[in-house]
Amino acid sequence: MRNLLVTAAALVLWAMPALAQSVQVKESSFWAAEVNDGNMPPAAQRIPQQPLVVDLKAKDRTLGTQGGTLRTLVSRSKDIRQMVVYGYARLMGYTEDYSLKPDILRDITVEEDRKFTLHLRHGHRWSDGAPFTSADFAYWWHNVANNALITPSGPPEWMTVDGKLGSVTFPDAQTVVFEWPTPNPNFLPLLAQASPPFIYRPAHYLKQFHADFADPDFLLQEILAARVKSWAALHNKRDNMYKFDNPDQPTLQPWMNASGKPTSRNLFVRNPYFHRIDKAGTQLPYIDVVEMTVVGGGLIAAKANAGEVDLQARGLDFRDVAILKKGETDGGDYRTLLWSNGAASQIAIYPNLNFADPVWREVMRDVRFRRALSLGIDRRMINRALYFGMAKEGGMTALTRSPLFNPAYLKAWSDMDIDHANRLLDEMGLTERTGNGLRKLPDGRPMEFVIETAGERQEVENALTIITDTWRDLGIRLIMRPLDRDILRNRIYAGTGMAAVWYGWDNGLPRAETSPQYLAPTQQEFFAWPKWGQYYQTKGQAGEAPDMEAPKRLLQLEWDWAHTDNPAERTAIWDEMLAIHADQQFAIGILSSAPQPVVVSRRLRNVPDEAIWAYDPGAHFGIHRIDEFYFDDAFMQVSQ
Repeated sequence: MRNLLVTAAALVLWAMPALAQSVQVKESSFWAAEVNDGNMPPAAQRIPQQPLVVDLKAKDRTLGTQGGTLRTLVSRSKDIRQMVVYGYARLMGYTEDYSLKPDILRDITVEEDRKFTLHLRHGHRWSDGAPFTSADFAYWWHNVANNALITPSGPPEWMTVDGKLGSVTFPDAQTVVFEWPTPNPNFLPLLAQASPPFIYRPAHYLKQFHADFADPDFLLQEILAARVKSWAALHNKRDNMYKFDNPDQPTLQPWMNASGKPTSRNLFVRNPYFHRIDKAGTQLPYIDVVEMTVVGGGLIAAKANAGEVDLQARGLDFRDVAILKKGETDGGDYRTLLWSNGAASQIAIYPNLNFADPVWREVMRDVRFRRALSLGIDRRMINRALYFGMAKEGGMTALTRSPLFNPAYLKAWSDMDIDHANRLLDEMGLTERTGNGLRKLPDGRPMEFVIETAGERQEVENALTIITDTWRDLGIRLIMRPLDRDILRNRIYAGTGMAAVWYGWDNGLPRAETSPQYLAPTQQEFFAWPKWGQYYQTKGQAGEAPDMEAPKRLLQLEWDWAHTDNPAERTAIWDEMLAIHADQQFAIGILSSAPQPVVVSRRLRNVPDEAIWAYDPGAHFGIHRIDEFYFDDAFMQVSQ
């Protein structure tokens, strides 16, 4: 496997003189044999001339030792993409205080929030040793994003700002310039996402599958072997930067896929050309191998209890804490940490304002109905039953750790008040009832409110069971309908689903400089207004235009935020948008900051005891820099 890493580029690099470094770069024992055999340059020549030097002491962490295998579990084979999430090598990355700093980039120059000059690291290389330069950005822009066969929809939506397509230029090998006529403050946060737009590609690898560069006979042979219909389909199949399921595609992540064909036991080995080192000259990641095993979702807690993982949070819920803690006390070689969830709400109900049923749609669009639903929820009982009272009760808004947090927005319409809720429903004219006490819709049907779930979280079903009882006091029957995740989404997007339950906004920790785009109807993924989001995303080609005043105001505020760089103005805009959501209850939040169990081997170091578990921003373990975790007995393991 290691010999596959040898390329002409690597051999050329081997002949180059050693690069001057401020510290003596140490060779890893994992790649020592390849170096000694002349198949790979020494570590000092593999890292960039200006590597990212990590100050672990400043982060209250300790210098580590390379070596060891970290075991973790996922429940689906496609979740090997979590290695790209956890590894979190990004052009720009979030630090632990959620500020943005260059990572893969050496530096970035920003002018008027509309011109972004990206400076690459001299000598930075892909995992196979080939140079990483502006040519890789140029390949993405000219040969992928603007190739009608590979990308029929054209350049990504985010490249267009205020109706104008941005430009991308390449002054030299280490410089890339993205520029728009008007400000694009969303650009840098976009690059730091858990699933970012990969605006670069390993051109040297992908050109062999591109009709503009490849040998026609070879290309035809590869098309037939892959059983695809065209060279563009072949190119897209080989180009999976986020899916991470093509071991032959070079990467910039800390570990690279070494498993070959899909399997239940996936191995990822250290990237010999990774760009980060510690102050002692040790190249990161510290851990040599990550072993990611696919198991049934219901087995993850049991396997963690049995000591079969070294780091695990995905697939664990708070209800698993009891069995995990018991495993600890019974001599388990692990700790169970409780991190705080970074989503704006752990459980949120989304009435679909674009529901196809006109009668129900009119009812749900009346804010009194949504407020009544919220007032009819016993959040305290749910908190005690599900989380022993450890979560934060209230509606969906910025979390307490966010500088934009306002306690009034958390409490708006969130204290259970059955009498008030019933008065609101009576005011709507929903006073007629069936023989068994259910309110009637204007057309005479009983009020049976169907909430669809992905059926993946027991806590959701438990919460809805409790809500069923209290909503019955409002004259509303809650019907819970578990569905496959993809079916659930498609039904909501199409307007055939009445309501859904999901997490709140991924980012519950916004700052004034965070784009508030996800608070406005700009994406179908917000289940309260999927068709309005489709309309925005497709520039009117699909979906429906918003026809309610509050969503229209949110769109205007989002535009205002994007066209000012004044921090005070941006803070005020955020506050008004959060106030609108608290008042309108577009999504009915129930609880936030729920404890997320994290199982950590007692031998694993530099794992924070207290932290935030969030997908965006943060990339789950990514923001905590998993490449800095190490085993305290790693050297002994390697030596043996």
